[in-house]
Amino acid sequence: MPDSARINDPTRLIRETSAELAPALVAIRRDIHTHPELAFEEVRTSGIVAAELARLGVEYRIGVGRTGVLGFIDGGRPGPTLAIRADMDALPIHEETGLPFASQIDGKMHACGHDIHTVTLLGVAGVLKRLAPGFAGRVVLVFQPAEETLQGADAMIADGALDGVDMALGFHNHPDMPVGRFGYVRGACLAAADKFDLIIRGKSGHAAHPYAAVDPIVAAAHFVTQAQTVVSREVKPLHPVVVTIGQSSGGTTYNIIPERVHLKGSVRTLHDEARDTAEAALRRLAEGIALGMRVEASMDYQRMVPPLVNSDRVLDPALAALAEQFGMDRVEEGEPSMGSEDFSAFATRVPALQLRIGSSAPGRQDALHNSRYQPDEGCIPAGVEALSRIALQLLG
Repeated sequence: MPDSARINDPTRLIRETSAELAPALVAIRRDIHTHPELAFEEVRTSGIVAAELARLGVEYRIGVGRTGVLGFIDGGRPGPTLAIRADMDALPIHEETGLPFASQIDGKMHACGHDIHTVTLLGVAGVLKRLAPGFAGRVVLVFQPAEETLQGADAMIADGALDGVDMALGFHNHPDMPVGRFGYVRGACLAAADKFDLIIRGKSGHAAHPYAAVDPIVAAAHFVTQAQTVVSREVKPLHPVVVTIGQSSGGTTYNIIPERVHLKGSVRTLHDEARDTAEAALRRLAEGIALGMRVEASMDYQRMVPPLVNSDRVLDPALAALAEQFGMDRVEEGEPSMGSEDFSAFATRVPALQLRIGSSAPGRQDALHNSRYQPDEGCIPAGVEALSRIALQLLG
């Protein structure tokens, strides 16, 4: 049946087109998976994206945010502009899946499924190119670098990725949900991510004579334990906060008190009030450690990305679209996560939604950022179908 005859049956058209595109998308995914590229290194991946957009007849622009790509699909009549974003970068993890298409680059792996995301958006491009005469406005396809370093979104926005955009749609595969199921969160979906470096300087000396030295390790240990009181005693219990010390380095051997200790920490929050409280408290604790333990404490605190807050203006039409395409029994409301995503840079500027797409493989209990992560590739056509139908709903 020609597309023109099926345009009045978008459910069937989108489902059939998604299934038709799936084998080629899986092949592209496996190629990208075999050749992972880290943040701002995605030259090969961007080339694959550009070539596929050209094959589809989709106008595109390369070199956006250094290694990002934008694609443009115009509808049949004037209307709003919707950005749909996928991230492309891999992680510095050595793959241990044993798959025939496993990474060929030591120490690099698509352990978060960004290869899945990239080809899913290519599939959406294929579907929406066919549907273009039937919707209003424009779709901007955002293939983003450097999500894992929380830098790529800002880089693309600085290069014009959001110019003229009225709303945005993001997505992520979820190994805690089976293929064919979708999830959402109302309001704050993902946490703000901040980081800090704390340098504690003491006075080095012999381990046998600690009175003649000033021990930065003991001071650092006090800071690590006191930092947890930020969560337990300073922030409202209903405002979740996570303070994690991810690295502590200092000293060289058994019997020398070192000159300094370097702590690296991460702070995750869902609310602006808690974010402000946590930063102020950690700075105050560092100052107190310096005063009370005769050390110097220098803190470099950086706010990375804000919380990702879903807008009802995008979420409600999206839920209606998913109900039409799949039925609401395959859509579940979830809880916020303390993980972070730089798609929040889009969501702070325009109404946006981050959709969760089930990707668990039968019989497996995978987790993101794991060296053995193996998402079910059935999530690719499922994601194409869901995102395409939501776009059609938003631009109908």
